[in-house]
Order: sequence, then C-alpha cells, then structure tokens
Amino acid sequence: MQGDMMAELPGMPSLGEGWLHSYIAKAGTADALRGDVGRGAKWWHGLFEGVARLSEGRLDLLQQRMARQVQELGTAFRLPGEERERPWPVSAMPLLIGEDDFAIIAAGVAQRAELLELLLDDIFGDQKLVSSGGLPAALITGSRAYWRSQIGVPPPGGHRLHIYAVDLCRDPGGDWRVLDDHVRAPVGAGYALENRLASTRLMGALQTRLHVERLAPFFSAFREGLAAACRRSEPRIGLLTPGRYNQSYAEQAHLARYLGLLLVEGSDLAVRDDGLFVRTIEGLKRVDALWRRIDSRLLDPLAFDSNSAIGVPGLMDAMAAGQAVIANAPGAGVVESTAMGAFLPSLARRLIGEDLKLPNIATWWCGQEKPRAEVEARLDELLIAPAFTDAPVGLPRGRPVLAATLSGAERAALLADMARRPEDYVAQEDVHLSTTPAVQDGQLVPRPFTVRVFAARDGQGQWTVMPGGFARIGDDSDARATVMGDGAFSADVCVVGSRTVEPVSLLPQKVPIRRNPGTLPSRAADNLYWLGRYLERGEATLRLVRATLGGSIVADGGAALFPLTLDRLGTMLVASGAAAQDRDEHADEEEPDEDAGETHDLRELALLALDGQGAASVASLMRNARSIASGTRDRLSADVWRLVDAPLPRATSDDAEATLARAIDLQERFSALAGLSAENMGRTAGWRFQDMGRRIERALWTSRLVRIFGGKDASADDLTTLLDLCDSQISYRARYLAGLALEPVRDLVALDPYNPRSVAYQAERISEHLKALPALRDDFMAEPHVTIFYRIEAAIRTASAETLDGTMMLGIENMLSELSNAISARFFLQGSEGYRMAGMTLA
Repeated sequence: MQGDMMAELPGMPSLGEGWLHSYIAKAGTADALRGDVGRGAKWWHGLFEGVARLSEGRLDLLQQRMARQVQELGTAFRLPGEERERPWPVSAMPLLIGEDDFAIIAAGVAQRAELLELLLDDIFGDQKLVSSGGLPAALITGSRAYWRSQIGVPPPGGHRLHIYAVDLCRDPGGDWRVLDDHVRAPVGAGYALENRLASTRLMGALQTRLHVERLAPFFSAFREGLAAACRRSEPRIGLLTPGRYNQSYAEQAHLARYLGLLLVEGSDLAVRDDGLFVRTIEGLKRVDALWRRIDSRLLDPLAFDSNSAIGVPGLMDAMAAGQAVIANAPGAGVVESTAMGAFLPSLARRLIGEDLKLPNIATWWCGQEKPRAEVEARLDELLIAPAFTDAPVGLPRGRPVLAATLSGAERAALLADMARRPEDYVAQEDVHLSTTPAVQDGQLVPRPFTVRVFAARDGQGQWTVMPGGFARIGDDSDARATVMGDGAFSADVCVVGSRTVEPVSLLPQKVPIRRNPGTLPSRAADNLYWLGRYLERGEATLRLVRATLGGSIVADGGAALFPLTLDRLGTMLVASGAAAQDRDEHADEEEPDEDAGETHDLRELALLALDGQGAASVASLMRNARSIASGTRDRLSADVWRLVDAPLPRATSDDAEATLARAIDLQERFSALAGLSAENMGRTAGWRFQDMGRRIERALWTSRLVRIFGGKDASADDLTTLLDLCDSQISYRARYLAGLALEPVRDLVALDPYNPRSVAYQAERISEHLKALPALRDDFMAEPHVTIFYRIEAAIRTASAETLDGTMMLGIENMLSELSNAISARFFLQGSEGYRMAGMTLA
C-alpha cells in the first residue's frame, strides 16, 4: 500500500520503476534486462509495473501465487529413485526476449535442425562424409546411440527428425550460443507449455499488454507435421512413454492430453503383419505414428536390446515397412554427442553452404592429434567432458570438470587415460552466462540462466520454432555454466513484440464435428476400472470405521451398540483385509468367521483400518489408487489427481474421537472424488469402466453386509448398522413409520432398484454399461462376461426379501467376483497377446 501511495506523488518514481532501477544498479553488465534497457527496450518497464500491481509490492506473495498455480495445474517431476513426484519449480518472473532478438534465434535453430537432418541422412545413408574424411568414423561408432541396423532404412514420411530442442546461453557480450543439442527424445516442450499456463493465470492481461507471442500455433504445427508424415488422412498418433515412474511422466501426460494423442506404453502396442496396433477394448486398432519418449535402445527388443521390457517387439519391422512413423527415428541420438559440436561448423559449410547462425561454444575433440595437443597445452583453462554418454576412466563421475580444480593425482589419471583413449574426451571453454531477474527471498536478484528452445516440422515438412521455451535459472550468483548445472528452477520464456498478438487456439478455425470420444486402450480401461473399485472400497472401509467408533462412543446420550453387533463390525474389518492383525504363530490358521462374534479392540482395529498395511486399509487403497491414477494422468482432471495424490491426514492422537474425526475428513475426500466422477467425466467408455468398477465393488460390499447384518437372527442394532453402512437410514425412516423390521430393511438395501445404494440398483447400472460397451462377436451370441451378468440379474430379479438368506447373498457375491474376472479377461491386457476374435477386422 505504501508503494502505491508513493507512486501517486508528483515527481516520485512508481514502485515498478523503483524496482527496475534498483535491479539495474545491482546487476552486472552481462545481464539480459540491463542489456535490453540499454538498447532502449521498454518491455521490462511494462513487466515491472505490472508485477508491482499484481504483487501489491510484495514479491514473496507473487512467488507463492505462482506456486499455487503450478500445484493446481499438476505440473510435477520425479527424481530418480523417488516414489512421489515433486512440484515443478517455476519463477514468478518470466524471461523476456524481444522479437528481433528471437528472430535470430529462430533462424539459427531451424538451420541447425535441418543440418542435423542432413547429417543423419548421410550417416545412415551413403556415408560420404566418413568415406571422404569429413567426419571421423570413431565419432559415429563411439556413440551408444549409433545403430548399424538403421543403415539403409528410409524413415516413413521422409524425415528422421520431427522435433528438436537446443540449449542456448547468452554470453556476456549478448550473443546467443549453443550448449547442447537434443534429438533422441527431447524433453521439456510440455514444461514450457505448463510454465506458460501458470504464468498466464498469474499475469492475466499483463501478457496481452506486453504482446507476448503464443505457443499454441507451434503445437498445432507439430501435430499437423506428424499427421502429414502418415499414410492415412486421419491417422492415429500415440505418445510412447516409459511409464509413470519416468522423471517427466507428468509432462508427457499433459502433452498427450493437450495434443489429443494416445498415451501408450510398450505393452499397449503390438505389431501384426508389419502394422502397428494398440490394444483397445474394441480389439486391435491401427497406430500410424509414435512420438517416442524412450531411448532407441529400449524401443524394440528384437532389433536392439533384447532385455528391454518396455519396448514393442517388431516395431522396427513396422517402421521399415513404412507403416509406422517414429519421431524421432532410432539412431538420431548419434548427432547429440558433445564431440559432434567440434565438427558442426565445418559440416554446416559443407552440407548447407552456410556458417552456423548460432555458434557452438568452442569444443575440441581429443580423438585428433592436433586438437588434443592444444587441449593439453591449455588444460587449466578448459572444461574436460566425456565425448559420449559413457563416463571415461579419467572422469569417473561422468560429469564435466574444470581441469584447474583437479588434484595432482586426479590430473595425472586424466592425462594418462586421455593418452590411452583420447577419443573418449572433449574439451570446452568455460562459459560465463548472462543473468536475468529472479525472485529470491522476496527480492529481485540477478541469476544466471540457459534457455531450451524447440523446433518441429509442420504440415509442409518445414521447421517451425516455438516462440519461447523454458529457462533454467541458477540459484547462485556465480554465472559459470559449470556451477549452474541444470539450474534450481525454471521460468517462462516470453517473446515480446511491438504489435498486438491475435488470439489463437490449438485447433484450426474449421473442425468437422464429431462425438466419437476416441480410442480407449485396454490398459487405460483396466486402470480406470480398478481406480473405481479401490475408491469405492476405501469409502466402504471408512463407513465401517465410522460405524465401529460411532457406535462405541456415547456422543449424544444414546446407548452404545450391542456387543455382538460391534464384534461383527470388528470381525468384518479383519476379514475384509482392512485391519490386518499379526497372528500368533501357534494360533489357529483358520480364517475368522464373519458371522460369529469375536472380541476385538475396536479402537486398535479402526487405527489399523486407516493406517495399517492391510490390503483394504485406507492407506493401502489410496497408495494403489494413486499408482493407478498416475498411470492414467492423461484421462483425469487436475482436481481428481490433486485429491488422489494429496497425503492422508496424519494421526495426532490414537484416541477414538480423533480417529473418528480423521475418518470423517477422509470420507469427505472420497465423496468429492465420487462427485467429480459423477458430474465432470464425459460419458465415454473410460467413464463406464470407472463407474462399473464402483458399481461392482459396491454390490459386493452391500451383498456382504446383508449377509452379515441381515440374517434371520438380526437384532435392531444389526439392522441399524446395516442401514448406516448402506447410507439408507433416511430412506427407510421416510418409508416405514412403524420402526425397524428385517424384511423391509433387506428389501431396501438389496432389492430396491430405486435405492442408489442397493444391490439391485448397482445391477441396473452394470447392465447399462455392458450394453454400451463394444462387442467383438458378430453372431449376436452373448460373450462370457454378459452370460455371467445374466445369471446375477436373474438371481436379483427373482429374489424376495423373505427368501434373501446368507446363502443367496454369498452366491451373488461369488457371481460378481466371477463377472469381474470375466471383464478383465475380455477387455484388459492379458499377457503379450491382444484379444482378437476370429474374423475380426483390424482398423
């Protein structure tokens, strides 16, 4: 508030101007902002003024708001070896690049991408560069990414590269230079998009006033480029992921959702007759292109590494036959090696007749005698790095190191191995980076940065460059690239222009209307089905916990439940697997009888049901639900994922009231998840499997409850508990004024098709789902899972409350379990073979 008042006084600088001048005073001459302002650029002035208004003069609040936006978007990453993901770190202060400056970057990136394409064509084609001496053979064969089997294999669509990324730095003189090329499976386009989404939510109209270029046209062009490389006019394109434990899986899921691609793992795919197919609930469906995010070595165990468990056997046959476009083509990573940078300037002049518009940082490959001699003479000035991905003996950690920082023994070991295997080493100049404003501890400070920029082929096969990217920001004021490493956090990179940017979206203006929701892979159906079952089972466990503790606490003067009813609740907690207890090694090995009362410590059982290791404890079920949901991230909303991923509330006390309060809080979370599923999910096949899982699980639990609490000897407490557990107290009291009676309670919770908690209601919903799901038979005969359901339906329709005994309910339970197994066998992945009926057409 004080800053706003000062800004209104005549002759006084605004808060934003004050921040700007203060920052310039502390920034070095190599700072991006200082250099732009020195050339007369005005965009930083606009940014600082806008940030001052948004932050109300408090930059720490601005950073907190950015963190909240990242959390709401679900942007995350995972470190190797960690189970849980971490929030993606984003600076609230974007990096601004003027349109004229970025035009130079874009031209250089497109030129470089085309150069690498031509280089790959020669390496896996005529190999004229090697035969003429323009490229040392050891530079190719020394790379793990080189695959001899790809020689002479033309890429479908005519291009080996479809997407390319390059790491750039801005040197102290203001010139942009290349640090690294990324062509195998470039990572980060999704993070650039998510950074922009978070920044847009935070900055709002400020980005419009700054005329920030939009990213959507780049992604649209990339999607059109992949489609143009395929043979079919409406191709099916997948994003091939290593799986949910990959470090950047969250980014991959977001990209697949944004671009409308199938997110598939190797086990989802199969090759038949040189064609690539995805296993879906409708059988095998044709896949025309894959954007791969796994290493070439793991792509096809028949062509590359036979130990790969995440690849697709026969994928290279499909590619060689021209039936599957792979972006980027296997072997592309051979041009990624650090050593290749030493030759790219001369290769550019030879292959495209031009000098590089974006020069490399100076690089010497030690595999040639003259460069090695120069490196040894200037050793203390240079950075020594592995030439390829493998760590040489002289650099045991596999990371670049400043030779001047080595001990005498380390230096001797390095020189000895360089003499023995010089081709394993490169030397590079120690690059100093420009700085950019970053928010740290509520203050604007200059921090070093690098930028990753992306290029992709469009529908005409030309390179288009993303107008932006993402910046890595160091958390130390030391501006050397070796010190910064991968950076501490990221920032949105905004290209600002002089003209208003027209609103655009990912979709073209004219799109044919369709209501087909698309293909549902079998793995996704499997995940959604079991997500529904685990969430419903968790809610049922919480109802048991609440009934157990609520019945044993005199909270409102009412009497506690009869001991036999409480023992049945405790026995059910144990028998269901929710409260797994350590059994004495000499104890009877028989399973507890669900119908017989046993003496239990109910408070202990409730705690185990919430936090224990039992298969049906809430903690175990939520772990399973989180694991499944993470593998289906592309089909879940950010709200659903946030609720599933949220940590469970910690126990502050082990007394009954505190445990009951936790159970109530958790049940509210489960109710929210059920509400999101019911109201927000489109009525697609994916929703049907998720809801069918819920319905089968609810029918199983209700059948079990009727069997245990609705027997012929049921007491009033048993019937009260049964109505509570089935959330049917209000319905019963509104319908029957005479009080509790066994047969009306049985009818309401088991046979009433109008009660959403009854077994009959679940059966009707299951019937609707099964009718809507695809059939593979064309002879109009019922498939096995449908036949099983007919038996369940008949048993429920012909039952009456008078004859509904434990034996009948147990039979319905068994048939429901049989139905679940049959659904799994029909629709989900079973081993390595896709489900295929005789005469089925592969589409």
